[in-house]
Amino acid sequence: MPNLPLTLVVITYNEAHTIARCLDSVPFAAEKVVVDSGSTDDTVAIARAHGARVVHQDWLGFGPQRNFATTQASHPWLLALDADEFLSPELAAELETALPAIQASADAAVYLRRRTIYMGRPMRWYRPAVGEKMARLWHRDRARWTDARVHESLRFDGPSRTLRGAFDHVNNPSLVEKQLKVLRYSELKCRDWYDKGKSTRMWQTPFVFLLAFIKDYLFRLAFLDGWRGFIIAQTAASYAVYKRMRYYEMRHNPASRDSASTALHRHGLDRGSDTTT
Repeated sequence: MPNLPLTLVVITYNEAHTIARCLDSVPFAAEKVVVDSGSTDDTVAIARAHGARVVHQDWLGFGPQRNFATTQASHPWLLALDADEFLSPELAAELETALPAIQASADAAVYLRRRTIYMGRPMRWYRPAVGEKMARLWHRDRARWTDARVHESLRFDGPSRTLRGAFDHVNNPSLVEKQLKVLRYSELKCRDWYDKGKSTRMWQTPFVFLLAFIKDYLFRLAFLDGWRGFIIAQTAASYAVYKRMRYYEMRHNPASRDSASTALHRHGLDRGSDTTT
């Protein structure tokens, strides 16, 4: 497969079990850049063995880390994947065919569709998991990632297009990993809220769980995926509630920020959960 003037960028931290699959799924990229924030496993060695140039950067937060990765690319067009994501053969073939026209266009970004593998099998009906559109291919001079610590997104004003093929996301190998991620992502989101002085609005909390669960379970069709759909809707609703409870604690007991950082560090979950504002 010919190399095309495209840089694949992946941000990593202890992703030895997934990084090879991710990198190998984009065989046509002329350059592969892995920005690692201090992995203690074999991530760096595996990434290099699979054709990536590895750059170390202490953790800046998801948005800033992606923007730093952009500066390390040799090509103006970039493709971002997480280490637990990989292109399907269909999308890889579509990208190889479409890239020359995309790169010759005035497009700022391209939307790709992501499908989720949950509890070992692809979700079939839950809408965010069967074809969620995400801007992951972009021109570095026409788009930029938001600076959010977590839940970052690509921002651009120019034209875009959407491809038909999908890339796959292995959503947490187990519920244990999911709950650990909930703790970490909640802490990052709450720190963003804290920096912005967001009001707590705890009176909304009893309704948040119910509305979030109904939205995912009914309106986003999770119920059609059986018990897996129930679990994914319940987990999402619990995350929405926990963020608000943790933020309330953070506002009313600022010392809990240091305590939480210590606890996250003790369990190896402190990447990005700094104590600065």
